Amino acid sequence: MTISLAVIGVVCVVTWVISVYGLRLSRTTSDFYVASRRVPPWLNASAIAGEYLSAASFLGVAGLILAYGTHGLWFPVGYTAGFLVLLVFVAAPLRRSGAYTIPDFVTLRLPSAPLRRLTAMIVVFTGWFYIVPQLHGSSLALRATTDLPGWVGPVIVVAVVLPIVMSGGMRSVTVAQAVQYWLKLSALLIPTVFILLRLGLLDAPALPDASAVFVSGLVEGPGGDGTAHLYRILSLVAALMLGTLGLSHVLVRFYTNPDGPSARRTTLLLLALLVGFYLLPVVLGVTARAVLPTTSADSSDQAILHLPATVFDGATGDMLTALVAGGAFAAFLSTASGLVVSISGVVSQEFFGGTVRGFRIGAMVAIVLPLILTGLTSDLALAGSVAMVFTFTACSLAPVMLLGIWWRGLTTTGALAGMLAGASMCLVALVIGIALDSQTPGAGESGLAVPLRYPALWCIPFAFAVTVLVSRFGPTAPPVSADEVLARLHTPERARPT
Repeated sequence: MTISLAVIGVVCVVTWVISVYGLRLSRTTSDFYVASRRVPPWLNASAIAGEYLSAASFLGVAGLILAYGTHGLWFPVGYTAGFLVLLVFVAAPLRRSGAYTIPDFVTLRLPSAPLRRLTAMIVVFTGWFYIVPQLHGSSLALRATTDLPGWVGPVIVVAVVLPIVMSGGMRSVTVAQAVQYWLKLSALLIPTVFILLRLGLLDAPALPDASAVFVSGLVEGPGGDGTAHLYRILSLVAALMLGTLGLSHVLVRFYTNPDGPSARRTTLLLLALLVGFYLLPVVLGVTARAVLPTTSADSSDQAILHLPATVFDGATGDMLTALVAGGAFAAFLSTASGLVVSISGVVSQEFFGGTVRGFRIGAMVAIVLPLILTGLTSDLALAGSVAMVFTFTACSLAPVMLLGIWWRGLTTTGALAGMLAGASMCLVALVIGIALDSQTPGAGESGLAVPLRYPALWCIPFAFAVTVLVSRFGPTAPPVSADEVLARLHTPERARPT
């Protein structure tokens, strides 16, 4: 539709304008990597919310509620709870580390070239596979709201994101993502208000029957028995909570705060922004489950794109649909830009000496492979594919991040063993689980296949156990710098000697 294309175009133009502004501000290497560590909490909280609320949050949460009922409600719970864990255990120490990237932090805590290379590989790997759902989401949104072919959506995202990152780095991306959070919030809030008012003004006999909205999925969820459903919930929440600690594009944001206390204030503000946002896809998902006709799980991600036209006829429905499409593209752009920045920083640091030129080369590397993978893979459920990324980071990076901040006894050998064990076991489980489900649809949602599709509940403790046991009984000792680094991480800036 013409209106949808126009709104998507406005979102892209606004993002480009902000990138030009960022080009004027970004002059130094520190500007490109961490915005010179001068981002205030209110701006940083909006920017983190902008990049964190991805395709899975904007479209996927409502789609899961439509397809599976209450099972879908655990996604916003897990996403938000992840930042509570981040606030309590990671935010301030991470900022005090003074590092640019996750490999920088790991190297500060455990000086080791092999460990740094492994960490960098995992960061780039997860970043690539997190970008793919954003590109799939743009394809889905464009197909659902316009007559254009799906491949145009990923091309638009790449054409907008790449100039932003290459021109202004972290500084321009920060401002763009902060603006995009408020665009996304408005793009869901306005249709939600209109839809609720419309349904509330209808006569009682004309209202959809919402009494059985959550009957399906209330006890058993997406297939299987009650025990399997409980396991899925616990494993999902564990993955989303701890997976946040391993998301490089989120953690790098805390390096942009001036100090540790401002990092904590950023996280508190962020929690409020996330709660305010997640109320909207939940409401829209419940409404879609009551209003829309029966929808398969494969097409449920389009729920909130079709909902306005189902409730309203004519121009009103078209305008609200266009607004949702524009907000969806803001989600794809903000998350993809954050991921490209984090990958670019790692690539530049590891292969180009941390230069601005290397950062720009890294941006190209960060976006080309996901674009190819998008063309070679089919659309998965957005929330489900992102949940797999969270599961992988929770099993590979999160144990080393937490133990590195809070346990003096962590050794290089223990970190390497735990990271390799968690990453490999998680990948093997996910691949086998997906293969079983592809051969027999639904097999991955019941029986012994459930722990393979949802491995976080056993894989995370396994990674922690390997890390601790190898650190305690392995051949190496904690680095001699451990006490000094831990004192730096946990001593407030104002209490340090001058």
